[in-house]
Amino acid sequence: MAVPAPGLPRRVRIHEVGARDGLQNEKAVVPTAVKAEFVHRLADAGLGTVEATSFVRPSWVPQLADAAELMPLLADLAERDPAVRLPVLVPNERGLERALDLGVREIAVFGSATESFARANLNRTVAQSLAMFEPVVARARKEGLAVRGYLSMCFGDPWEGPVPPGQVAAVARQLYAMGCTELSLGDTIGVATPGQVTALLDELTGAGGPGATGGGAEGPGGRPGADGAVPVERLAVHFHDTYGQALANTLAALQRGVTVVDASAGGLGGCPYARSATGNLATEDLVWMLHGLGIDTGVDLDRLSATSVWMAEQLGRPSPSRTVRALTHREQ
Repeated sequence: MAVPAPGLPRRVRIHEVGARDGLQNEKAVVPTAVKAEFVHRLADAGLGTVEATSFVRPSWVPQLADAAELMPLLADLAERDPAVRLPVLVPNERGLERALDLGVREIAVFGSATESFARANLNRTVAQSLAMFEPVVARARKEGLAVRGYLSMCFGDPWEGPVPPGQVAAVARQLYAMGCTELSLGDTIGVATPGQVTALLDELTGAGGPGATGGGAEGPGGRPGADGAVPVERLAVHFHDTYGQALANTLAALQRGVTVVDASAGGLGGCPYARSATGNLATEDLVWMLHGLGIDTGVDLDRLSATSVWMAEQLGRPSPSRTVRALTHREQ
């Protein structure tokens, strides 16, 4: 039963990360043809944004070493429906060149809000990583590409502990100022609770108080407004479910006006540099909640669940998604 709640968006765009963030954390290397079918099945289930792969050095992420072979197998998706978005992650200018050569129209860069994780993940300081991203973002925007900026460790860090909202906002504003068209705020180890989510969004958007929906004035050229605020329309959230808080945190973000939520089909994924992190928020669990709130996603839950069951069979283990398990049990 769909029972709408006041103060929530009518529609949410799900940024599906299972094919990239999910599969890159699997021990086994999934065959390229299986990855291509996975992306096709996700798109057929109504997911309009499916992050396809990552153009990182193969030795860093061998699970995604076939990016150049995968992307041509997805070309028919864009031809069939130009609205389907297939962003890819790029770490540096070399990765961007490879992506451009294959006709990619949307990229993402992956930064950190903390020094410890920046060194563990990028072997750089936060400032050095931002300097590395700047020419990548500038070139991508010049080529007409949309650019997403991932920001990890926004709520807690395994080495540094709780992360102050002001620290996260300072890095996020720099990513936004250099030209990122969207910022994804990541709870990489899954320790956030709804109050932290609200505090960070208020810090970034300049909002505050019950029911606020954010929105400082946007400066020229997509830069932060004079008050340093980033428009809530430019923000997304990316939660891991380590402590079972991902859906509660998502609801808190929706109440603050966020309309883009990252999720992974079947709950695939984790973080290779933060061993305490479990999987991403399962897309099926997110869709069940959103549809129950009367929020449109465009996703066919039954087709999506069947896709996750199929992928779990390819991986040789059951899906961790509670909704997938419930729907599968109901059908038996």
